[in-house]
Amino acid sequence: MNEHPETAAAGTDHDAVHAAPTEQIDVRTGELAGRSTDPASARPLPPRTGGGYVIEDGADGPGPAPYVTVVLPCYNEGAHVLEEIDRCSRVLEESELTYEILCIDDASTDDTLEVLRAAQTRYPHIRVLPFRRNGGSGTARRIGTQQARGEVVVWTDADMTYENERIPELVRILRDDPTYDQVVGARTTEEGTHKWARVPAKWLIRKIAEWLTKTRIPDLNSGLRAFRRDVSLPYLRLLPAGFSCVTTITIAFLSNQHDIKYVETAYAKRAGVSKFHFVGDAYRYILQVLRMVMYFDPLKVLMPPALWLVVIGLVKAVVDMVRHPFYFPASTVLLVVSGIMIGSLALLSDLVVRSRDGV
Repeated sequence: MNEHPETAAAGTDHDAVHAAPTEQIDVRTGELAGRSTDPASARPLPPRTGGGYVIEDGADGPGPAPYVTVVLPCYNEGAHVLEEIDRCSRVLEESELTYEILCIDDASTDDTLEVLRAAQTRYPHIRVLPFRRNGGSGTARRIGTQQARGEVVVWTDADMTYENERIPELVRILRDDPTYDQVVGARTTEEGTHKWARVPAKWLIRKIAEWLTKTRIPDLNSGLRAFRRDVSLPYLRLLPAGFSCVTTITIAFLSNQHDIKYVETAYAKRAGVSKFHFVGDAYRYILQVLRMVMYFDPLKVLMPPALWLVVIGLVKAVVDMVRHPFYFPASTVLLVVSGIMIGSLALLSDLVVRSRDGV
């Protein structure tokens, strides 16, 4: 049977269309991206690291991987950050250690970022990581540690308070003694704002942490410390955004049997304006200590109050029995039931901790 002429013509046209050569269309990437200029003619962007963070290196690039990475969070420290960089660079240059200084600009509102970029021409080991949004010192230290290339990571501040001249000493302790995983510069004085309130508050929080971790802690929240990067990586996700990140990394190490060595250091009055808010940050310190111990050993926090409630309830029940046979007030029942409920929650929390994989 012959094909219909309309069908044959349509097939011919279809074959002709597909047999015709395809015209190449010149597509400009810049126009598709909504930009007015062609990226080919624009200045190339710095390479993106894991997690989407762009680290700016000097003209010679990042260089070979160093042994030490100094993570330096900077927020509105433009007036003195260059002096702090000079201190760290000078002592590390005089040592035998290879190093890099990862300066993190936490969305400063002053000229901190411009100062850091200008410093790259004088200090070849500086790398700059600018944030578009302020994330807090804890966020800066966490991301800085994740992006660090050194085996040992050093945390310090850019406010001229810590003895950064002693950074090589802290690193050498880790290098020469494999039994320690962290070295902390324990401050011998308190020079912060609201000193009259900070000293007793820090003492109380430190004693709570010592009781919960069963370890003597000379300085719970020192910002000057060196630790092995590979040991710290599983705990970085636990770090809060604020100042209590140093407390968290201390408790995380101690709760998992990572030894910490404390070295006495001096502490100077800070340069610039303090970002510490006594009431809010003190509350977060206490909360973070309890949270961390709950994360690793919930029985330590929940079981003591549970047992006390049950014991008090039983003693009160005996007294009630003597005074009014077989009559137990609602307060007695509430004490016993509350203790049993908290104890059950403690056991359930401990079961979750013991059954999870990893940290």
